[in-house]
Amino acid sequence: MADNPLSPHLQVYQPQLTSVLSITHRATGVFLSFGTVLLLFWLLAAAAGPATYETAQRILSWPVSILAMMGWSFALFYHLCNGVRHLFWDAGMGFELSAAYRSGYTVVGVSFVLTSITWLYVFLFGGSS
Repeated sequence: MADNPLSPHLQVYQPQLTSVLSITHRATGVFLSFGTVLLLFWLLAAAAGPATYETAQRILSWPVSILAMMGWSFALFYHLCNGVRHLFWDAGMGFELSAAYRSGYTVVGVSFVLTSITWLYVFLFGGSS
């Protein structure tokens, strides 16, 4: 048994874009689950009445809450875009290394753009009462 080679592990390989995007896809899925609890909190507060809703709105206007919601929205857009990328892969398209890298960079870029547009809209037109 001592003559058998060891299996490669993370200390042997350098991170590649495809592996980093795969890990990030899984992490955003978990983050979306936790962020959904925040959405549920807001919906339950809205259903509980004006006083509870006002308290929820005050909590959600804290800078740390806004930062968490920005992260959640990025996770949502990233997970969505990468899911579309996986649909193309399921159809047998985009397996060439250059296409995989191009689509990976596109997923990250589009996720940042969509998140930026969303929060720009919120800050410009959403306003708080």
